[in-house]
Amino acid sequence: MFATVYGHRGHRLIRFIWVLFNIIIWTLIWASIGIVLSLFDWSGRPIAWVAKRWSRILLYISGITYSINGLEHLNPDQQYVFIANHESAFDIFLVFAALPYSLVFLAKKELKKIPFLGWAMILGRHIFVERKNHNAALASMELAKKSLQKYPRSIMIFPEGTRSLDGNMKPFKKGGAILSIQTGLPLVPMAICDTFDVVKKGSFSITPKPIHLEIGHPIDTSKYSLEERNRVTELLRNKVVNLKSTWAARDPNSTNI
Repeated sequence: MFATVYGHRGHRLIRFIWVLFNIIIWTLIWASIGIVLSLFDWSGRPIAWVAKRWSRILLYISGITYSINGLEHLNPDQQYVFIANHESAFDIFLVFAALPYSLVFLAKKELKKIPFLGWAMILGRHIFVERKNHNAALASMELAKKSLQKYPRSIMIFPEGTRSLDGNMKPFKKGGAILSIQTGLPLVPMAICDTFDVVKKGSFSITPKPIHLEIGHPIDTSKYSLEERNRVTELLRNKVVNLKSTWAARDPNSTNI
Protein backbone atom coordinates (compact mmCIF):
# COMPACT_ATOMS: atom_id res chain seq x y z
CA MET A 1 0.00 0.00 0.00
CA PHE A 2 2.75 2.42 0.99
CA ALA A 3 4.72 1.70 -2.17
CA THR A 4 1.59 2.13 -4.31
CA VAL A 5 0.91 5.57 -2.86
CA TYR A 6 4.47 6.86 -2.95
CA GLY A 7 5.72 5.01 -6.04
CA HIS A 8 9.46 4.59 -6.61
CA ARG A 9 10.38 6.47 -3.44
CA GLY A 10 8.10 4.16 -1.48
CA HIS A 11 9.86 1.08 -2.87
CA ARG A 12 13.25 2.54 -1.94
CA LEU A 13 12.11 3.27 1.62
CA ILE A 14 10.64 -0.21 2.03
CA ARG A 15 13.92 -1.73 0.81
CA PHE A 16 15.86 0.47 3.23
CA ILE A 17 13.66 -0.61 6.16
CA TRP A 18 14.00 -4.28 5.14
CA VAL A 19 17.79 -4.07 4.92
CA LEU A 20 18.04 -2.12 8.19
CA PHE A 21 15.85 -4.71 9.91
CA ASN A 22 18.13 -7.49 8.67
CA ILE A 23 21.26 -5.60 9.70
CA ILE A 24 19.89 -5.35 13.24
CA ILE A 25 18.72 -8.98 13.44
CA TRP A 26 21.81 -10.54 11.86
CA THR A 27 24.09 -8.32 13.95
CA LEU A 28 22.38 -9.57 17.11
CA ILE A 29 22.63 -13.19 15.94
CA TRP A 30 26.23 -13.18 14.74
CA ALA A 31 27.49 -10.94 17.55
CA SER A 32 25.96 -13.38 20.06
CA ILE A 33 27.64 -16.31 18.32
CA GLY A 34 30.95 -14.45 18.33
CA ILE A 35 30.63 -13.56 22.01
CA VAL A 36 29.95 -17.19 22.96
CA LEU A 37 32.84 -18.50 20.84
CA SER A 38 35.14 -15.88 22.36
CA LEU A 39 34.66 -17.48 25.76
CA PHE A 40 36.89 -20.29 24.46
CA ASP A 41 39.34 -18.19 22.42
CA TRP A 42 40.39 -14.70 23.56
CA SER A 43 42.59 -13.98 20.54
CA GLY A 44 39.81 -12.25 18.59
CA ARG A 45 39.79 -14.90 15.85
CA PRO A 46 36.17 -16.02 16.50
CA ILE A 47 34.91 -12.47 15.93
CA ALA A 48 36.92 -12.21 12.69
CA TRP A 49 35.35 -15.49 11.51
CA VAL A 50 31.88 -14.23 12.44
CA ALA A 51 32.41 -10.83 10.80
CA LYS A 52 33.15 -12.39 7.42
CA ARG A 53 29.93 -14.43 7.43
CA TRP A 54 27.88 -11.53 8.83
CA SER A 55 29.08 -9.30 6.01
CA ARG A 56 28.44 -11.80 3.23
CA ILE A 57 24.90 -12.45 4.44
CA LEU A 58 24.07 -8.74 4.62
CA LEU A 59 25.49 -8.04 1.16
CA TYR A 60 23.38 -10.90 -0.21
CA ILE A 61 20.21 -9.73 1.52
CA SER A 62 20.83 -6.20 0.23
CA GLY A 63 21.06 -7.50 -3.34
CA ILE A 64 24.66 -6.38 -3.68
CA THR A 65 27.28 -8.44 -5.49
CA TYR A 66 30.97 -7.76 -5.07
CA SER A 67 34.20 -8.45 -6.91
CA ILE A 68 37.84 -8.17 -5.97
CA ASN A 69 41.04 -7.73 -7.95
CA GLY A 70 44.65 -7.84 -6.78
CA LEU A 71 44.67 -10.62 -4.17
CA GLU A 72 47.60 -12.11 -6.05
CA HIS A 73 49.72 -9.19 -4.76
CA LEU A 74 49.37 -10.43 -1.18
CA ASN A 75 51.02 -13.15 0.88
CA PRO A 76 48.29 -15.13 2.70
CA ASP A 77 50.63 -15.68 5.67
CA GLN A 78 51.60 -12.01 6.09
CA GLN A 79 50.03 -9.40 8.37
CA TYR A 80 49.15 -6.11 6.70
CA VAL A 81 47.94 -2.59 7.40
CA PHE A 82 45.11 -2.24 4.87
CA ILE A 83 44.19 1.29 3.78
CA ALA A 84 41.19 2.34 1.66
CA ASN A 85 38.96 5.26 0.79
CA HIS A 86 35.61 5.43 2.60
CA GLU A 87 32.41 6.10 0.63
CA SER A 88 29.62 4.16 2.33
CA ALA A 89 28.62 2.10 5.36
CA PHE A 90 28.75 -0.88 2.99
CA ASP A 91 32.53 -0.45 2.69
CA ILE A 92 32.84 -2.36 5.95
CA PHE A 93 30.82 -5.31 4.64
CA LEU A 94 32.86 -5.33 1.41
CA VAL A 95 36.23 -5.39 3.17
CA PHE A 96 35.25 -8.11 5.64
CA ALA A 97 33.66 -10.25 2.91
CA ALA A 98 36.42 -9.88 0.32
CA LEU A 99 39.68 -10.06 2.28
CA PRO A 100 40.78 -13.58 3.34
CA TYR A 101 42.48 -12.31 6.48
CA SER A 102 41.75 -12.17 10.19
CA LEU A 103 40.90 -8.49 10.30
CA VAL A 104 40.36 -5.81 12.91
CA PHE A 105 39.44 -2.17 12.41
CA LEU A 106 40.78 1.08 13.72
CA ALA A 107 37.31 2.33 14.69
CA LYS A 108 35.78 5.40 16.25
CA LYS A 109 35.30 5.12 20.00
CA GLU A 110 31.53 5.67 19.81
CA LEU A 111 31.02 2.18 18.31
CA LYS A 112 32.20 0.64 21.56
CA LYS A 113 28.96 1.78 23.26
CA ILE A 114 26.58 -0.02 20.86
CA PRO A 115 25.12 -3.16 22.50
CA PHE A 116 26.20 -6.47 20.95
CA LEU A 117 28.15 -4.81 18.12
CA GLY A 118 30.41 -2.93 20.52
CA TRP A 119 30.78 -5.96 22.78
CA ALA A 120 31.74 -8.14 19.81
CA MET A 121 34.26 -5.55 18.61
CA ILE A 122 35.85 -5.42 22.07
CA LEU A 123 36.15 -9.22 22.16
CA GLY A 124 37.48 -9.10 18.59
CA ARG A 125 40.22 -6.79 19.88
CA HIS A 126 39.40 -3.99 17.46
CA ILE A 127 41.23 -0.75 18.21
CA PHE A 128 39.12 2.25 19.24
CA VAL A 129 40.33 5.79 18.66
CA GLU A 130 39.24 9.20 19.94
CA ARG A 131 39.31 11.13 16.67
CA LYS A 132 38.99 14.59 18.22
CA ASN A 133 41.78 14.14 20.75
CA HIS A 134 45.24 14.11 19.14
CA ASN A 135 47.07 12.71 22.17
CA ALA A 136 44.47 9.99 22.63
CA ALA A 137 44.70 9.13 18.93
CA LEU A 138 48.49 8.71 19.23
CA ALA A 139 47.99 6.52 22.28
CA SER A 140 45.62 4.38 20.21
CA MET A 141 48.41 3.84 17.66
CA GLU A 142 50.67 2.52 20.42
CA LEU A 143 47.85 0.27 21.67
CA ALA A 144 47.29 -1.02 18.13
CA LYS A 145 51.01 -1.79 17.79
CA LYS A 146 51.07 -3.84 20.99
CA SER A 147 47.80 -5.61 20.13
CA LEU A 148 48.98 -6.63 16.65
CA GLN A 149 52.22 -7.95 18.10
CA LYS A 150 50.50 -9.95 20.84
CA TYR A 151 47.67 -11.26 18.64
CA PRO A 152 48.96 -11.42 15.04
CA ARG A 153 46.36 -10.26 12.52
CA SER A 154 45.83 -7.50 9.98
CA ILE A 155 44.24 -4.13 10.57
CA MET A 156 41.91 -2.07 8.37
CA ILE A 157 42.01 1.73 8.42
CA PHE A 158 39.91 4.33 6.61
CA PRO A 159 42.37 7.24 6.76
CA GLU A 160 39.87 9.88 5.65
CA GLY A 161 38.39 9.56 9.12
CA THR A 162 34.77 9.45 7.99
CA ARG A 163 32.64 8.67 4.95
CA SER A 164 32.70 10.98 1.96
CA LEU A 165 29.65 13.21 1.56
CA ASP A 166 30.10 13.74 -2.18
CA GLY A 167 32.11 10.74 -3.39
CA ASN A 168 35.36 12.72 -3.57
CA MET A 169 38.35 11.43 -1.65
CA LYS A 170 39.42 13.60 1.29
CA PRO A 171 42.97 14.05 2.63
CA PHE A 172 44.35 11.06 4.52
CA LYS A 173 45.25 11.14 8.19
CA LYS A 174 48.70 9.84 9.14
CA GLY A 175 47.69 7.00 11.49
CA GLY A 176 48.10 4.22 8.94
CA ALA A 177 51.59 5.36 7.95
CA ILE A 178 52.64 5.72 11.60
CA LEU A 179 51.35 2.26 12.50
CA SER A 180 53.04 0.64 9.51
CA ILE A 181 56.39 2.30 10.20
CA GLN A 182 56.26 1.43 13.90
CA THR A 183 55.22 -2.22 13.44
CA GLY A 184 57.09 -2.95 10.22
CA LEU A 185 53.88 -4.30 8.66
CA PRO A 186 53.49 -3.52 4.94
CA LEU A 187 50.89 -0.95 3.90
CA VAL A 188 48.35 -2.14 1.35
CA PRO A 189 46.54 0.56 -0.65
CA MET A 190 43.03 -0.41 -1.75
CA ALA A 191 40.32 1.36 -3.71
CA ILE A 192 36.70 0.81 -2.75
CA CYS A 193 34.69 1.37 -5.90
CA ASP A 194 31.03 2.16 -6.59
CA THR A 195 29.75 1.94 -3.01
CA PHE A 196 28.93 5.65 -2.78
CA ASP A 197 25.63 5.28 -4.63
CA VAL A 198 24.57 2.20 -2.66
CA VAL A 199 23.72 4.30 0.38
CA LYS A 200 24.80 7.89 0.79
CA LYS A 201 25.54 9.29 4.23
CA GLY A 202 22.29 10.51 5.79
CA SER A 203 20.18 8.86 3.08
CA PHE A 204 17.20 6.54 3.65
CA SER A 205 17.63 4.78 0.32
CA ILE A 206 19.64 1.71 -0.70
CA THR A 207 20.49 1.07 -4.34
CA PRO A 208 21.53 -2.54 -5.05
CA LYS A 209 24.45 -2.61 -7.49
CA PRO A 210 27.78 -4.40 -8.00
CA ILE A 211 30.65 -3.05 -5.90
CA HIS A 212 34.37 -3.71 -6.14
CA LEU A 213 37.59 -3.83 -4.14
CA GLU A 214 40.80 -3.07 -6.06
CA ILE A 215 44.00 -4.06 -4.22
CA GLY A 216 47.40 -2.54 -4.96
CA HIS A 217 50.91 -3.80 -4.31
CA PRO A 218 52.05 -3.67 -0.65
CA ILE A 219 54.33 -0.80 0.34
CA ASP A 220 57.40 -1.73 2.38
CA THR A 221 57.79 1.08 4.93
CA SER A 222 60.96 -0.31 6.53
CA LYS A 223 63.03 2.21 4.58
CA TYR A 224 61.05 5.14 5.99
CA SER A 225 61.48 6.85 9.35
CA LEU A 226 58.66 8.20 11.48
CA GLU A 227 59.66 11.72 10.41
CA GLU A 228 58.70 10.73 6.84
CA ARG A 229 55.13 9.79 7.77
CA ASN A 230 53.69 12.72 5.78
CA ARG A 231 55.53 11.53 2.67
CA VAL A 232 54.29 7.97 3.16
CA THR A 233 50.72 9.20 3.69
CA GLU A 234 50.80 11.23 0.47
CA LEU A 235 52.30 8.28 -1.43
CA LEU A 236 49.57 6.06 -0.07
CA ARG A 237 46.76 8.41 -1.05
CA ASN A 238 48.14 8.78 -4.58
CA LYS A 239 48.17 5.01 -4.97
CA VAL A 240 44.56 4.72 -3.81
CA VAL A 241 43.53 7.47 -6.25
CA ASN A 242 45.36 5.68 -9.07
CA LEU A 243 43.76 2.35 -8.21
CA LYS A 244 40.33 3.94 -8.27
CA SER A 245 41.02 5.61 -11.62
CA THR A 246 42.32 2.32 -13.05
CA TRP A 247 39.12 0.55 -12.01
CA ALA A 248 36.94 3.32 -13.43
CA ALA A 249 38.77 3.14 -16.78
CA ARG A 250 38.37 -0.63 -16.86
CA ASP A 251 34.69 -0.66 -15.89
CA PRO A 252 32.41 1.33 -18.24
CA ASN A 253 29.55 1.05 -15.74
CA SER A 254 31.45 2.79 -12.95
CA THR A 255 29.60 5.82 -11.61
CA ASN A 256 32.36 7.49 -9.62
CA ILE A 257 36.10 7.92 -9.58
